[in-house]
Amino acid sequence: MHCRYCFRQNFDYETTLKTFEKELECIAQDSTLQEVILSGGDPLSLSDQVLKSILVELSAIPHVKRVRFHTRFPVGIPERIDADFLDIFTQIPLQVWFVIHANHPDELDADVLASLKSLQKLGIAVLNQSVLLQGVNDQISILKELSEKLVNHGILPYYLHQLDRVQGTAHFEVAEEHGKALIQALTGQLSGYAVPKYVREIPGESNKTGL
Repeated sequence: MHCRYCFRQNFDYETTLKTFEKELECIAQDSTLQEVILSGGDPLSLSDQVLKSILVELSAIPHVKRVRFHTRFPVGIPERIDADFLDIFTQIPLQVWFVIHANHPDELDADVLASLKSLQKLGIAVLNQSVLLQGVNDQISILKELSEKLVNHGILPYYLHQLDRVQGTAHFEVAEEHGKALIQALTGQLSGYAVPKYVREIPGESNKTGL
């Protein structure tokens, strides 16, 4: 499952069963790694059995302390967060973080918020990232409502992404100056922790670049 704006959906994926032995071996050999990110496509498209196996293996690596999920599933398919899935995390000693992807407050309905609350009750931190999209969330009133809805349910607004320039998305692009003005307006109206970082991805850079 991909965000509809994600360029990864244009790439082919292997259809054979993947067991992640090579990745786990690389992580085990690099003692500088304290955090492992499970991301793109979507880690929750894996079965509970596979996810549990990965988490158990990671838990056995002494230098790994945190696991971060980047996932759209709790917003798109909240029923994925069921009792069997939640039970996995009661058996894992690692600190777990979930980064979800919601662009508009209307995406956060009662079912979505209930699924996220079930994660939070297990001590799992939940953050949100959004993409700034023309005609969707490029107004201060919408971004403010989104941030307030998130923090009112214990979810931290994390990133507001400038749209990646990929084919077929130009009509969603918002000028950076307008994005900066929106962040400045949010800063004047919300608590600091409720204001997301405005960032963009630059090809070749090892991390996101603040705007």
